[in-house]
Amino acid sequence: MVSETSYEFNKKSLDDLENKDIEKTSIRDEYEIESAEEVTATPTTLPFFAKVLSFFGDSVEMNGIEPISDEQKTDTSIFAAGTMWLSANLVIATAALGALGPLTFGLNFGQSVLVCIFWSLLGALPVAFFSVFGAATGLRQMVLCRYLMGNVTARVFSVINVVACIGWTIVNTIASAQLLRMVNRPHNLPPWAGCLIIILGTWIIPFFGYRVVHMYGNVAWIPNLIIFLIVIARLKMSGSFTNTPWEGGETTVGNVFSFGSTIYGFAIGWLSYIADYSVYMPRDTSKTKLFSSVFFGLMFPLLFTLILGAACGAATLNNSAWMELYDKYSFGGVVYGILVQDSLHGFGQFCCVVLSLSTVANNIPNMYSLALGTQSIYEPLINVPRPIWTTLGAWIGYGLSVAAYYKFESFMENFMDSISYYLCQLMIMCLSEFFIWRKGSWDFDVTIWNDWKKLPIGYASMFCFLTSIIWIAMCMSQSYYIGKISQHIGAYGGDISIEVLWAYELVFYNVLRYFEFKYVGR
Repeated sequence: MVSETSYEFNKKSLDDLENKDIEKTSIRDEYEIESAEEVTATPTTLPFFAKVLSFFGDSVEMNGIEPISDEQKTDTSIFAAGTMWLSANLVIATAALGALGPLTFGLNFGQSVLVCIFWSLLGALPVAFFSVFGAATGLRQMVLCRYLMGNVTARVFSVINVVACIGWTIVNTIASAQLLRMVNRPHNLPPWAGCLIIILGTWIIPFFGYRVVHMYGNVAWIPNLIIFLIVIARLKMSGSFTNTPWEGGETTVGNVFSFGSTIYGFAIGWLSYIADYSVYMPRDTSKTKLFSSVFFGLMFPLLFTLILGAACGAATLNNSAWMELYDKYSFGGVVYGILVQDSLHGFGQFCCVVLSLSTVANNIPNMYSLALGTQSIYEPLINVPRPIWTTLGAWIGYGLSVAAYYKFESFMENFMDSISYYLCQLMIMCLSEFFIWRKGSWDFDVTIWNDWKKLPIGYASMFCFLTSIIWIAMCMSQSYYIGKISQHIGAYGGDISIEVLWAYELVFYNVLRYFEFKYVGR
């Protein structure tokens, strides 16, 4: 548990803001960087919002996307930087993803495990690397992308990021509501009530901000780990788990690519807001220690839970009762079958409730960073403070979750699988910019974070982003569409869009960036 004294947001009352006092909780941070130029952002200047938020006093983080000053960077807990992601990934949604290997892609348990390890590693490495930027620069992830992708492109990606935050919240909330509905049958919990329970936690914790988010992340993983260990024990006792024979061929290759693309999209999913959760750490924080903490905080829950999910999927193939539950209630039905039916009964139902609530830890980063992503789109949006955007995002997510539960759940799942392709492009362009064009320099001039005349524009990145849509369409393999190239890989196609995007972005972005530098100069 991180002590409250390890986090100071340098806040004052909202009354002081009216007198333009630039001290604690000042929304305008003064940087004494060479020219002592003032960085200005006023996310609480609208009187109505100021009056509403004054009720919470200093308990709510008021800072938005403006750079965090050295005086505010007081979070020294390397441990908390890792447990944040341990809690966010040690959830039922991760296990459900692992189960897709045997149940959807026809891979045996061993093949599924290898895919989970390899693609999780590829996804977690860049996420852990970019966590270092938050401490080193004090910049939020989408603002940092203005330096690494160009100002215009970063704002377009901010829009996509906001859509992704709401979309994943909807998908996760529906999955948990389904599991809650199964408990205490036949007195089923209405879907609207199940969604409401999840959204309340999804809203309240990120509403208070950085410190409370990390405090929750320190402990949220503990009950989930205990219950997953119980799942392992009951799975073993059921006798349903066996590893089917290893098979090869083009169809297996295609399924490996498609399952790997799904795992990679989940593992790298935190990339678009990872720096948001280390911005209050001092600039001299050890980059190696921070990287290691976040990397372990990602890899352990990813591998543990994905592999457990794959084992559950393999066992379901041998258990007709579980398969019936899976067909009707998705992966939540499998968990219910393992823990409740002919198993732990009442205690098993309690475990199901706790696991369904684990989704809150997975949703929290979505709601916290949704607010920052919204402010990053367009300057006037900064005038609406972060807690208000979090509130709006959470309740929009609730309304759409209830509607999607009844009407368009499959559409939402397919849509979110597709939207993750943009993260691959973000990774390649940002890494190229940092290592090739910035030559690995950490010297970011934070005083120009909102200066259209000094930030890179993003001609190269925008061209690559728009033209990459063609490659995605030709190389993707989803349940609703198989591209012209991917359909030649096995009987069901193989999703190779990630690999093609790596190559395309790496070559064309850097070639075009050369000409952008030559003729634009930034």
